[in-house]
Amino acid sequence: MQPYLYPYAGYFRLLAASDIFILYDDVQFPRRGRVHRCEMRPGHWLTLPLMHQPRDTLIRDLRWHNDARGELDRRLSSFDVPREVECPVAASVCNHLYGRLDEVVDFLETGIRLVAHAVGIHAPIIRSSALEIDPSLRGQARITEIVKVLGGSCYINAPGGRGLYDAGQFDAAGLQLKFLVPYTGQFLHILQPLLKGNATELGCDIRSTCVVEN
Repeated sequence: MQPYLYPYAGYFRLLAASDIFILYDDVQFPRRGRVHRCEMRPGHWLTLPLMHQPRDTLIRDLRWHNDARGELDRRLSSFDVPREVECPVAASVCNHLYGRLDEVVDFLETGIRLVAHAVGIHAPIIRSSALEIDPSLRGQARITEIVKVLGGSCYINAPGGRGLYDAGQFDAAGLQLKFLVPYTGQFLHILQPLLKGNATELGCDIRSTCVVEN
């Protein structure tokens, strides 16, 4: 799965359902996707201040705008995100958002790991770029190769991936293809609940809606 900025709770069901979670960072950055932005409330997005780069830039190669720290601070302030709070979970989120800006992909991964830890999900997280998969492989061929390299037998994808993958090709590769059912939980936006310290409820929501099917 591509690394998203504090995605909705349904995203973390993939971590809950997986033995190994792959951050797909060596693919083209989707400019209209959720990699660099987080929906704070319906129709209102917190967007990372990124440098303007070529359209074919990979996620792992994203860079910050020159005044990223100042601009991000202003955007966080516009959503009333506090700098300091007492709740440990909320404090870790605020420290991340207002802290040092590492490479963009590092920042995204840290946020995902932070949430996973807060809700008690401990699947190992590996970047696809670290696997050194043949760059000529595309689409399903690339996915099946990743699963094989890791010694896996099954690939679990989000509900929206049903139209992208062919179970027959996975079967031919000796692999299973499964999908999460559509997310029906209550946390379509997780940053505000985390800032309120609702990690326990968030974790219960993720687990209770984590259903996998063929």
